[in-house]
Amino acid sequence: HVQLVESGGGSVAAGGSLRLSCVGSGYSDSSACMGWFRLDPGKEREAVAAIDGDGRTYYAESVKGRFTISRDNAKNTLYLQLNSLKTEDTAMYYCAKWGNYWGQGTQVTVS
Repeated sequence: HVQLVESGGGSVAAGGSLRLSCVGSGYSDSSACMGWFRLDPGKEREAVAAIDGDGRTYYAESVKGRFTISRDNAKNTLYLQLNSLKTEDTAMYYCAKWGNYWGQGTQVTVS
């Protein structure tokens, strides 16, 4: 079965950086569209960034210029580089794959 496992979250001071990773397994379409979402209590779930099999990317306006999504299809791994972090970036970050597959999330806390 499909599994997505995120890592790389943590606590960081405002202005700092983190790199999130999401390792996938249990599927063969390694070039399927994938993305990162985030959820903070009291707020709606937000699509942060996405990338398709050709490397085309989408970013939420709130993270453009600060976050970078990338993927390594050979390793079935999705990345999200978070730079210039702000307190409002605090949330649980989830990796998702086309077909409604989700990871368990990794917490990012910016203070």
